[in-house]
Amino acid sequence: MSEVMFYHLQRRRLDDALPGLLMKCLERGWRVVVQVGSDERCDALDAHLWTFREDAFLPHGTIKDGGVDTQPIVLTTGTGNPNGADVRFLIDAVEPGDLSGYARAVYLFDGNDSDAVAAARERWREAKDAGHEVTYWQQNDRGRWEKQA
Repeated sequence: MSEVMFYHLQRRRLDDALPGLLMKCLERGWRVVVQVGSDERCDALDAHLWTFREDAFLPHGTIKDGGVDTQPIVLTTGTGNPNGADVRFLIDAVEPGDLSGYARAVYLFDGNDSDAVAAARERWREAKDAGHEVTYWQQNDRGRWEKQA
């Protein structure tokens, strides 16, 4: 079974939090797939990952680029695993598909959006019912992630 992590965004926006989490995955040698809810979100995130910091970038591709099997990070709206990823990030309350093939799945949700919180609660129940190890993370006052449950 997979480790399924829920990251409750309250102090930072997705665009601020996601790059750091992706960088940690790459540092560990993990391949990643990021599932988003729309083509527009995919395009915006694609542009952001190239420019989020002046001194860094995250090597990645989108499912539209082709050749994604060689990319360390792939952005997609689908439920497949086009690059043989170890970790799946789930954004925009997307339907995850089967998570059992991943070492880790990470839900990022906006704590200021009641629909996103409700969707995260439903995904939590689904993950627990499927037998996954489920954890909940929240940011402290310094912006660091702390495990809450």
